Amino acid sequence: MSGNTFGKLFKLTTFGESHGNAIGGIIDGCPSGIKIDFEAIQIEMQRRKPGQSSIVTQRKEEDEVIFHSGIFEGITTGTPIGFSILNTNQKSKDYSDIKDTYRPSHADYVYDKKYGIRDYRGGGRSSARETACRVVGGAIAKQVIPNIKINAFVSSVGEIFIDKPYQDLDFSKIEDNSVRCPDEATALKMENFIKEIKKQGDSVGGTVTCVIQNVPIGLGEPVFDKLHAELGKAMLSINAVKGFEYGSGFCGSKMKGSDHNDLYNSDGTTKSNLSGGIQGGISNGMDIYFRVAFKPVATLIQKQQVLDIKGNIIEQQGKGRHDPCVVPRAVPIVEAMAALVITDAFILNKK
Repeated sequence: MSGNTFGKLFKLTTFGESHGNAIGGIIDGCPSGIKIDFEAIQIEMQRRKPGQSSIVTQRKEEDEVIFHSGIFEGITTGTPIGFSILNTNQKSKDYSDIKDTYRPSHADYVYDKKYGIRDYRGGGRSSARETACRVVGGAIAKQVIPNIKINAFVSSVGEIFIDKPYQDLDFSKIEDNSVRCPDEATALKMENFIKEIKKQGDSVGGTVTCVIQNVPIGLGEPVFDKLHAELGKAMLSINAVKGFEYGSGFCGSKMKGSDHNDLYNSDGTTKSNLSGGIQGGISNGMDIYFRVAFKPVATLIQKQQVLDIKGNIIEQQGKGRHDPCVVPRAVPIVEAMAALVITDAFILNKK
């Protein structure tokens, strides 16, 4: 299996399955001399981990990161940073009934056809459990670029949207509620809606908005490695992501050029920022902002028609511990992938 490494100079390779002994990764290309804040890494892990509120999966994992190499006396040595995260709360028996069936909108069928074998326990390698490794990589990446601020938040759940521009939001309030929405009134609506969806044994999607501030001018490599292209690939590699847009996004396609152009100020900044902080694939010093769309979680705690390995369509009900809405836990994952992209581009720009 290929496709397990992300990045060009600052690289993250991950390994492990949802119900294996452990998951983990190797970070290669991290500069030496970086003082690592281990508490900050663990805080990021706490934000992503399961079981943190009533509206997410109740799988209980401490997600404590064990570092094996690349850090000496709290300082990066410039050699590969190896780490692992133990899986301590697997309930593989919850998945024994799907051993011979393919769940709708999961990777079960395509994994089986591609590799001739699949780990059906929690989806194996295709499980979102793997994203915990990305959060570790992103947490270290953030410490390589400490002056660049990356904040993601839930901007919609189903048909419930924040109706304010990000400039009017207080990012310090993102962690004040279980939905990770910085607008209190909207957060309450979202939380109540997710709880109702959970009672129905159903799921719902949503969007995560990410804002990257204090980005220096010049990050991004034309022609095929444009900064927004790298961000798009990073976000679309996250489980359950169905769409990515930056700056004016799809709304920009409805506008006239005279309304869409970002006119300059004398200091090189722009009066508007419909470009989303990126022009010609290169950061221009303005805020980079983008939105990521997540589909509803595919596992439903209600009966559905599924395909079995013999080609029969049968009825089956989902079991196990699953998020009715993945977007609150996706916030730190979006931040982590953004940090990996920006750090990689930052190091490449210094070469």
